[in-house]
Amino acid sequence: MYNLKMEFTKSLIKGKLIKRYKRFFLDVKLKKEIITAHCPNTGSMKGLLDAGNEVYLLKHDDPKRKLKYGVEIIKAKENLVGVNTHRANKIVHHALENNLMKELNNNEKINSEVFFNKETRFDFLIEKKGQKSFLEVKNVTLCRDKKTSEFPDAITSRGSKHLLTLIDAINKGYKAYLIFLVQIQNMEFFKIAKDIDNEYYKNYLIAKKAGVKFLAYRCNVSPEKIYIEKKIKIINE
Repeated sequence: MYNLKMEFTKSLIKGKLIKRYKRFFLDVKLKKEIITAHCPNTGSMKGLLDAGNEVYLLKHDDPKRKLKYGVEIIKAKENLVGVNTHRANKIVHHALENNLMKELNNNEKINSEVFFNKETRFDFLIEKKGQKSFLEVKNVTLCRDKKTSEFPDAITSRGSKHLLTLIDAINKGYKAYLIFLVQIQNMEFFKIAKDIDNEYYKNYLIAKKAGVKFLAYRCNVSPEKIYIEKKIKIINE
């Protein structure tokens, strides 16, 4: 549902959030009706689910889909937030191809969803001048003050596992990067939400010391398109 410029190929439909339930369902009030939309985000979506929040939906034409609408953006605390986690890797892939992240420019090869071992696959394996690097992407939607984004929004044992496996990749000769993709307007900073998952914070510090490179990039989020816009500072290092 994106074109090569990361624009939505159809206009999004604005509604008002009523409630989320069973993780995958969101009831939304449109102009003349209440519909149930698919929620493509299994996280807690902490801070995003207040009744009355603006919601932007994409209408699907596939007759096989049970739910005709999918949630793409929610407006919370005056900021538009991209909540479709399936978009995150597409946004990063677009950035890699178009050299929008200076630390990861001019790659000769970009491969998606590559297995590192039998249990773990990372979002990207990139190669430049003979050096291979694994890249993992974490979608960020949590904002508890005006300018600072945070991850995670709930305890994530899977996230901790990824950190420790990135260390293993370094020990086997790869470079390792983790990108916190901030799909929230107006953010200037990023930090680990250690009050939510202190174990993840501890593993973040271990991975950083071991050589994993951490980057936080903010997206430009609008009902027309979502793309990487700016690197922001990680403040709890």
